[in-house]
Amino acid sequence: MKLHLTKAPGQNLFTGYGAGYVAVNGVRYETSLVVTPQQVLEDWRGVGFEKLDAGHFEFLLALQPEIVLLGTGAALRFPAPTLSRCLAQARIGLEVMDSAAACRTYNILNAEGRNVVAAILLARG
Repeated sequence: MKLHLTKAPGQNLFTGYGAGYVAVNGVRYETSLVVTPQQVLEDWRGVGFEKLDAGHFEFLLALQPEIVLLGTGAALRFPAPTLSRCLAQARIGLEVMDSAAACRTYNILNAEGRNVVAAILLARG
């Protein structure tokens, strides 16, 4: 599916998604990644839901977001609360949803000027 939104200069937006991929600013990614309004971070290559650990959430915490959207692939899956404890302790919101919903929600929150981070898990890691 392609998404059509007005892109603010210097802001990353999801422009498409489908089975096993997302597109950010028209660039297709087929591995798990983290997207902020200013950066596309491919540090999560090889990370799937089963490989999530507390260190991944500490990585997200270091980005100092207001809210984190965790896209868990095609299906909604919730990580153990102990993994994301650092976000809760820092009063950073965590919303877990399927990856397509995370892409759409990210674009909306970004358009509102919110400091949002999307961590998208894809089937290939």
